[in-house]
Formats: sequence, C-alpha cells, structure tokens
Amino acid sequence: MKKQLNPTLVYVLSILGFLCCCIGGAFLSIPAYFIANNKIKDAELNPDDYEGSLKAMKIAKIVALVSSIINLIVLIRIIYILTTSDLDELQRVFEEAFEQAKQQQ
Repeated sequence: MKKQLNPTLVYVLSILGFLCCCIGGAFLSIPAYFIANNKIKDAELNPDDYEGSLKAMKIAKIVALVSSIINLIVLIRIIYILTTSDLDELQRVFEEAFEQAKQQQ
C-alpha cells in the first residue's frame, strides 16, 4: 500500500500560522515546515512507496517556510517593542483605545 503525499495539512497549518502571527502562529507554521520537509525526504528516498505530487509538497514547504519567517519577524518585533518601550505608556495607549472603542458602541 502506497502512502499519500497530501500537502493539505501543511497548507492549513501554514495559513493558520500566518493568520495567527501575533499570537503564536510560529507554533503552527514551524511544525508544518518540518512535516513537509520530512515527507519530501522520505518520498525522495523511497519514490515507489509514495503517490501524489511531490511538486505540490515542495510548494507547501515553501509556503510553510515563508509563514515561519514572517512569524519569527513578528515575534522579534514584539520582543523588541516590549523590551525597549515604557510599559506604562503602552498600557495607557491601550486603555485609551479601549475606552474609545467602548464609546463607539
């Protein structure tokens, strides 16, 4: 019985990771990259054991890589902002935005 090269899981994790980049999307996109990478390696070593498009899996791997890079850049930016700024000022800006949103309802 041949194993399927199904890139759907990799695409779903990558896209969800990209959409959730502000709240930990790296936890979705980085595993997607490793899943795709492992499947590609296995399929290249044993091409007779797999069926499906290797090209589609390689594209899914690229999407996962791009999503992972974007997530890591956002994470570095968040860490930079939190370490270099005044937290009291950030809290004040957040509270003002919250009050404005509350008044608009």
